[in-house]
Amino acid sequence: MQQLNFSRGRRATRALLLIAAACCLLSVASSAGAAEPEIDDFDDDGLVEDVQEEPINIPGEELVYESPVIEPKKFHFADHFDDVDASRKRWIKSQAKKDDIAEEIAKYDGIWNWESPLRIVWPKDKGLVLKSKAKHAAISAPLNKPFDFKSNKPLVVQYEVTMQEGQECGGSYIKLLSSGKETEDLTMFNDKTPYTIMFGPDKCGNDVKMHFIFRHVNPINGTITEKHCNKPKNRLEEPFKDKLPHLYQLVVRPDNTFEIRVDHKIINEGSLLTDFKPPVNPPAEIDDPTDQKPADWDEREKIPDPTAQKPDDWNDDALPQIPDTSATKPNGWLDDEPDMIPDPTATKPDDWDTEIDGEWEAPLVDNPACEKAPGCGKWKAPLIPNPEYKGKWRAPMIENPNYQGKWAPRKIPNPDFFEDLMPFKMTPISAVGLELWSMSNEILFDNLIITDDVDVAREFAASSFDIKRRYIDRESKTLWHRMMRHMNYKPGWWALYFLYLLIPASCYIFYLYRRSKEDSAANAAAAQAKKTDEPQPDDEQDGAADENESEEDADAAPALATGGSKTDISASPKKIKKSDLDNKEQLNQKDEEPTQTEENTTKSTRKRTVRKD
Repeated sequence: MQQLNFSRGRRATRALLLIAAACCLLSVASSAGAAEPEIDDFDDDGLVEDVQEEPINIPGEELVYESPVIEPKKFHFADHFDDVDASRKRWIKSQAKKDDIAEEIAKYDGIWNWESPLRIVWPKDKGLVLKSKAKHAAISAPLNKPFDFKSNKPLVVQYEVTMQEGQECGGSYIKLLSSGKETEDLTMFNDKTPYTIMFGPDKCGNDVKMHFIFRHVNPINGTITEKHCNKPKNRLEEPFKDKLPHLYQLVVRPDNTFEIRVDHKIINEGSLLTDFKPPVNPPAEIDDPTDQKPADWDEREKIPDPTAQKPDDWNDDALPQIPDTSATKPNGWLDDEPDMIPDPTATKPDDWDTEIDGEWEAPLVDNPACEKAPGCGKWKAPLIPNPEYKGKWRAPMIENPNYQGKWAPRKIPNPDFFEDLMPFKMTPISAVGLELWSMSNEILFDNLIITDDVDVAREFAASSFDIKRRYIDRESKTLWHRMMRHMNYKPGWWALYFLYLLIPASCYIFYLYRRSKEDSAANAAAAQAKKTDEPQPDDEQDGAADENESEEDADAAPALATGGSKTDISASPKKIKKSDLDNKEQLNQKDEEPTQTEENTTKSTRKRTVRKD
């Protein structure tokens, strides 16, 4: 029995291991399936995108961080924030106030600091950190040299963001401030300061965005309109949850194309002319605001058939339901009793004012006389569907022979029309700024550069971001981190999924436990019975069989003593064998004691039975 319980315990353990393995395989498969759309190197036309491969960790490679070398000729702006003193001198905190807002929250009093990440990788790697939350914060720095779009070189903006406490509502985007008098004094930098491009991630609740907004100048009247890039196909949620550094890159080329990358992967690309709302160029024609639809314009596609006539037996006034004429009033119906009566126990409140509240009336309650009766009040026959009811007659619809189509106002030339085929030539950039409001603190910015060479930006990332991520990925290969990545940082849903799989496993284990408990109880009862020599069902059956055999032997012994015939004994083979033994014993006893009685024969039978046992 112990071996049986041990085998059942092994089966339960195997079941648990199989279920755990299935959960792991499903989580890995689902996470791999969920990650496939994000690494799609093919666009809608089936062409392979130019995606830079991620850095590969080489086993045994020593990763050492050194501050990237900044050559002023290659950058319009570059700051790795490692040289804290030099960086503090170039960045200017805003002293401005927001307009049209309460005085106590109008100030840009957010706290900025230069420090290492909370999760220190290398002590000398510093960043610009927004320390406060739920406060307006603004800081900016002038470019080494303004970026002029007339140079026909691409604009490359690249920087890192680490949301060290995650992000629920707030932005971490940057603004490329336009050249002009309003950007000369950066201490007055605020939300109204003109900018040329705004780029970076933003999130509030479930609304996740990757901003790319540029301000376009109307070449005719000089008005400025913000053009918003279309949203990428895939949602960008991981950077707001995993608390790891991520690299954001924007490339705008002189051929009016743009490209947005996150961690070297293209997430959005297109044209400045076609992939922004509102479009850069207005329509050449617009609706004439003075045009009005003619009074006789018929835009009905179908009309009632004028030749159709209502059938003679059609009754428009027939009711959908009529009283059942075959119904009769039930016996005992109380016609003179109302369904509801004033509550006899109610009393008028003491503060009731008749002039203000009117005449007081007791509230109505169910009539107790109607509880045992079929009903009270005036009896009415129940309603049944009216077989004559057809509804209101309407003529069938036919095609309208005078249909003229949907009316639309005529088109006229757009007086504000212009055609800008080179929206890339934007307002020059003279400074970069961070103007944020966030419900999360500890947002770290690092390795911010502005250049006109994509290769320079990639080399800068290779010596900073890539080394950092490779080191973090190598140190983060723990079971918990891998599980969180597979869960897409949503452990709550996977906990529910695990509980769903745990229900059948728990039922099976409970079943095995009950069986093993019942077997253990039976074994204990058997052991107790053996200790006390109590008769057991099997022993009682064996004892009954022995008594039957003894009685048969006792019946056969007198027959042998009186010289019974062999024919009587041969009725059963078992009886023959027993009779031979008894006969032999009786012959021996006759030689010793010729005067043996029937009692002696019984004793000899008992002796034989004991010897058999």
